Amino acid sequence: MALSIKPGTGWADAYRRCQAAAPEAFDDDRVRNRWGGRWRRDGEPAPATSPVDGTPIAGPPLLPAAGAAAAVRAALDRHREWRHAPLAERRARVGAALDALAAHRDLLALLLVWEIGKPWRLATADVDRAVDGVRWYVEEIDRMIAGRRPLEGPVSNIASWNYPMSVLMHAMLVQVLAGNAAIAKTPTDGGLACLTLACALAASEGLPVTLVSGAGRELSAALVRAPEIGCVSFVGGRDTGAHVAAAVADLGKRHVLEQEGLNCWGVWEYSDWPRLAGQIRRTFEYAKQRCTAYPRFVVQRSLFDRFLAAYLPAVGQVRFGHPLAVDDPDDPLPELDFGPLINDAKAKELAGQVDEAIARGGVPLHRGTPADGRFLPGQDTSAYFAPVTILGPPPSSPLHHAEPFGPVDTIVLVDTEAELLAAMNASNGALVASVSCDDEATARRLAAEVRAFKVGIGEPRSRGDRDELFGGLGASWHGAFVGGELLVRAVTEGPADERLPGNFLTYTLQPG
Repeated sequence: MALSIKPGTGWADAYRRCQAAAPEAFDDDRVRNRWGGRWRRDGEPAPATSPVDGTPIAGPPLLPAAGAAAAVRAALDRHREWRHAPLAERRARVGAALDALAAHRDLLALLLVWEIGKPWRLATADVDRAVDGVRWYVEEIDRMIAGRRPLEGPVSNIASWNYPMSVLMHAMLVQVLAGNAAIAKTPTDGGLACLTLACALAASEGLPVTLVSGAGRELSAALVRAPEIGCVSFVGGRDTGAHVAAAVADLGKRHVLEQEGLNCWGVWEYSDWPRLAGQIRRTFEYAKQRCTAYPRFVVQRSLFDRFLAAYLPAVGQVRFGHPLAVDDPDDPLPELDFGPLINDAKAKELAGQVDEAIARGGVPLHRGTPADGRFLPGQDTSAYFAPVTILGPPPSSPLHHAEPFGPVDTIVLVDTEAELLAAMNASNGALVASVSCDDEATARRLAAEVRAFKVGIGEPRSRGDRDELFGGLGASWHGAFVGGELLVRAVTEGPADERLPGNFLTYTLQPG
């Protein structure tokens, strides 16, 4: 029987539900920007299609530089009012917004499926992590805010498309809870409708949120350099992050800049292969399109045959395809590890990098094909990319030193501990890493030499929730660390001589 889209989950169904939930933000022909306390039909909507199957979807209404500057000035006015709101009022309004987000949880998740290709399980998890995470801050904010005050200006948020709710919306709501107005730039590649609905629900509870769309080069002057901005929060790649880092350094502006790094998993003197096999499959969730993905395994050469015996069956079990395709209308949505990449251009780029790496000496150990996926009859599959594994990527290849942001693993073989550490530190800093070793003392000794903010011993590490801290070392992070109390400290003022934990140009201070 041919697969079909589950009834009620089409893009047109989702958009109609958005209009019913927030008619002020969703017009028949476009989505609106929000600034100056209202939703506006400004900016030129860009065409957009879903990576899932090429369906036309709502595109971002791109503001020019002058419009972004006006939005920032208006946000400062609202910030100056909101920073004096009593904490009890801020807590109550944020709590009401969380209730509204929870009530629309399935719609927000469905938008994530269409806009950025997340399978249903991962899309609902993104929404749930945002809501549950901010609820924890609502309960804990008293101790975190004690002796501190809001910033002098609003917080500007520029984030990648992969986690609109659990990273971007989560951060905005905590910033607002701490007494700041929050401005966000819609990621150009995806997440517009989801973020618009979330911000509409928050704004309806009186929260000072601004949401604008635009090209980075057009909005950078306003969202990064404008004197009204109190802090810049950035999540994205190193190239763009380097420009943001240079700007905030010149201006001496508070900043949180999370950037990519090549997160590595080291395997040394290890024997628990069934455990590692289960962990390997889970590393392919969301096609490794996240900042804490593990695209590199560094393996002791003498263990390679046993590693490969565990690895290949695990990668062969990875399931991908259309996230909304079912055999029968009454079936639940499929359990997939991933859907499409963010767009067909990324799939083409990754295919080119794989072909080049193999042509220059990399050994293909596994190459999936689109035929391995679950698709609708005749659907557009141009944004999909099957898992690939390459042994020994050549030094000239981007896959040797950079995060692929797709389902491509590279494996490097080593003979000594020194080689293991050199290979795991190939990208001048990372967010996470892991070491699998039978002897825990050896694993911890090796982990201490890995330049990653979090290093797992026999298990993966993630960004974390609630009280878990997060940051990066080397070029993977600039500015204040976040997570738990540190997220609130990053967007509030403390004592005049305070040194925030973080990775700054002039110092690196690990949390105490």
